[in-house]
Amino acid sequence: MRAAALMMAVLAGGAVAAVGVMAPGARADTAVVGAGNEPAPTFAPSGRVVEVPADAPTIQAGVDRARAGDLVLIAPGVYREAVVVTTAGIVLRGVDRNRTILDGQFRRQTGVKVMRADGVAIENLTVRDYKSNGLYWTGVHGYRASYVTSYRNGDYGVFAYDSQWGTFERSYASGSPDSGFYIGQCNPCHAVIDDVVAEHNQLGYSGTNSGGDLHIVQSRWRFNRAGIVPNSLDSEDLAPQGDADISANRITESGSPTARAASGNEGFDVVYGAGIAIIGGSNNVVRGNVVEDSGSIGVAIAPNPGLLGNATYPATGNRIEGNTVTGSKVADLGVVLPADGDDNCFSGNDVGTTAPVGLQALAPCGAAATGVVAAAPGQLDLARFLDTSGHPRGVDYRRTPVPKRQPAMPNAKTAKAVPAGAPVVPAPESLRVPD
Repeated sequence: MRAAALMMAVLAGGAVAAVGVMAPGARADTAVVGAGNEPAPTFAPSGRVVEVPADAPTIQAGVDRARAGDLVLIAPGVYREAVVVTTAGIVLRGVDRNRTILDGQFRRQTGVKVMRADGVAIENLTVRDYKSNGLYWTGVHGYRASYVTSYRNGDYGVFAYDSQWGTFERSYASGSPDSGFYIGQCNPCHAVIDDVVAEHNQLGYSGTNSGGDLHIVQSRWRFNRAGIVPNSLDSEDLAPQGDADISANRITESGSPTARAASGNEGFDVVYGAGIAIIGGSNNVVRGNVVEDSGSIGVAIAPNPGLLGNATYPATGNRIEGNTVTGSKVADLGVVLPADGDDNCFSGNDVGTTAPVGLQALAPCGAAATGVVAAAPGQLDLARFLDTSGHPRGVDYRRTPVPKRQPAMPNAKTAKAVPAGAPVVPAPESLRVPD
């Protein structure tokens, strides 16, 4: 593959998602929802419960029967269906996270698709073996995935697009040939990813043109081909990406031989082995993370150079502070194609190697720079990242590992329904890197 094609393929890291045909009960607006300024939705629990299969034979039948504020409570079992939600303010919940299973059989496209229906929460179930996505929200205000397991799905594990006011929490995603968790095309996003696990994916997290009140915190990203990759690209609206908070995560062995799922497109592997890679993003804060044993760069900053006629997005104003980065095979901290005036800064990071050499002294945060990064010795060669021929090939997503049992939601049968609304943003002083 040509070098230009390789770079643009990896910068994509996201999707141009089709909204599809509107259904009754869906949002009526057609503007870009992810750029709106509406307040977070509020839905009162109704107290009504639709039980599957006692009251409705399938999950889809239960969803179609539900009204705002209702709980669709799903008994343990294997449900071979693809569910579409167009009713706002309902909660889908499994009785048993590990035994309430939506199964795509590698034939159905998406496990649960929420289309322009605000405030829908999905809780305490497993979604597996779909050709596209495990869970997918598009064009909504208010979404939440809690205690969800998503694995061996052919694109994304847990996916929100063109949406605001969201939470992904206490959830697990593996075996995705794009990314385990994805939030795209929103600014401000008003979203939190907290206490999740992503492993064996092409990318643990990818977010194209997403930022503004976006927090990716206290989560574990391990054995992915690359860990956390926010990026700017003109295939989606609201470029550039920026203003995200990436704090107190543990990113382990990005690019290891156990990074199983591969996209089948070698272009994604330009960021192979990166723990955290900001591609064409601005004004992000990367703080207090632990990044261990990356196959390439532990924390990397790079522009989108506008190849193949696409717009150019520099990486500017990013703050990399107080991270512990060890065991990276190329460099613990690195800047690709730095330019004067980028204003990226690096301070208080516990690292062994940087590229260029002396990066933290050259571009400290909150102090005058002592040198010019673009002219410093030890620059990274872009060509080495474009050559992906030496990377392990990985496996088809359908052959990635089946995860072990995951922790269940307490009192799932009796807890009241809480539709999705404004996320809870953890206080910075409360953040802790997970073991």
